[in-house]
Amino acid sequence: MSTVLFVVTGARTWTLSDGTAHPTGYWAEELLVPYALLTDAGHDIVFATPGGVAPVADGGSLGDGDAEAIASITALATPLVLADVDPLTYDAVYYPGGHGPMQDLAVDSDSAALIAATVAAGRPLAAVCHGLAALLPARTATGASVLAGRRITGFSDEEERIGGLADRAPFLLETSLRRLGADVEVAAPWSDHTVIDGLLITGQNPQSSASVAAALVTVLD
Repeated sequence: MSTVLFVVTGARTWTLSDGTAHPTGYWAEELLVPYALLTDAGHDIVFATPGGVAPVADGGSLGDGDAEAIASITALATPLVLADVDPLTYDAVYYPGGHGPMQDLAVDSDSAALIAATVAAGRPLAAVCHGLAALLPARTATGASVLAGRRITGFSDEEERIGGLADRAPFLLETSLRRLGADVEVAAPWSDHTVIDGLLITGQNPQSSASVAAALVTVLD
């Protein structure tokens, strides 16, 4: 079977435009649901974070049993150092969200290089919700955004407004993706919405986690 690299935020706070350090991390559902679906399908999962720091879940994302499920994934406590990862070692790459990626992966050059190499090699790349922030700095060999002209989705500006952080966000994800020339398709807030453009699979929000994972399983099988 295949080996999928989960690139997870190492951030524990998101610095808002007013200087507030908003507690965050990865969104539990966006990691746990794809992890379960992919491993149940027989695929292996490897984790990496910036600096190899142990990632934390956003406290607001934890539901019943989530803390226990996270603790049972022993590899999550000792992720690879993202800078040391060879992207061609993996059959696919997946980025879960949470506001954490808006802090670190949105400006991480190692992550950007991994994404560019994955796309150039014609390997599946999947991301959900704020995980799409990791694609913002990724460029092709010619310097163009890897998102230019691609059909994608991601956490919408309207969802950010409903969540109450849009007015203090340093940037809004949907708007930023559109500025790079992506064809961003968003559905009603909190609805399950996944867009598949070749081997690029993106989901709008936590509710899209299972759909994104199922699409990735289909591509890998």
